[in-house]
Amino acid sequence: MTAMISRTAPIALAGVLLAAAAALPAFAQSAPDAAFRATTLNLSATGETKIAPDMATITLGVQNDAPTAAAALSANAAQMNKVVAALKKAGVAERDIQTSNLNVNPQYVYEQNQPPKLNGYQASNQVTIQVRDLAKLGQTVDATVNAGATNVGGISFGLQNPQAAEDAARLDAVRALQTKADLYAKATGYKIVRLVNIGEGGGYTPAPPVPMFAMAKRMEADSSPVSGGELKVRIDVSATYELAK
Repeated sequence: MTAMISRTAPIALAGVLLAAAAALPAFAQSAPDAAFRATTLNLSATGETKIAPDMATITLGVQNDAPTAAAALSANAAQMNKVVAALKKAGVAERDIQTSNLNVNPQYVYEQNQPPKLNGYQASNQVTIQVRDLAKLGQTVDATVNAGATNVGGISFGLQNPQAAEDAARLDAVRALQTKADLYAKATGYKIVRLVNIGEGGGYTPAPPVPMFAMAKRMEADSSPVSGGELKVRIDVSATYELAK
């Protein structure tokens, strides 16, 4: 009895496995076949909005030399306090003034065949400011230089709230995408059945800093206003459409 069961069970199990294996290809092929039968169109398009900036970011600083580190720091702090006071008087809010770098470094004199000789210390303090009223940008920088700012870095223009510009670029991109889809469908004798998916890339990116000396020259010439030009806000979209005859 035992020997008969041990032979029958493997045979029955093998039959079940063979039947299951035979059914697998039909199931596995059904999904790919359905996808293959659908005609799809993959496209991308770009939307762009040009808008005038409404804010500027500037980096400026103070640098002092002294025989000791303490003296250099003290002189630097006093001079930077004057610069910050001038910024606030010019209308820059405290929240728009941020310390971005503070250093104290020893200064050496190098002579041939001689060890370096300590010649004092240099303290530097750098702040990054945001000017939200571009009409006051020139006079703001003038005020900081007059108050003792020794280093004025680059200037970059931006948007306080880029949402509206981004949305306008999105609409422009979607219109371009739909126009392109309609063109391809008509040219190939198809009609668009549905939008399968859509994706987005890009967005608002602040403009890179411009060397400040160029702006300083403009300001020196009869205190000309600083021009921010235009910013470009770009949105990229991609989509898949299903087509049918």
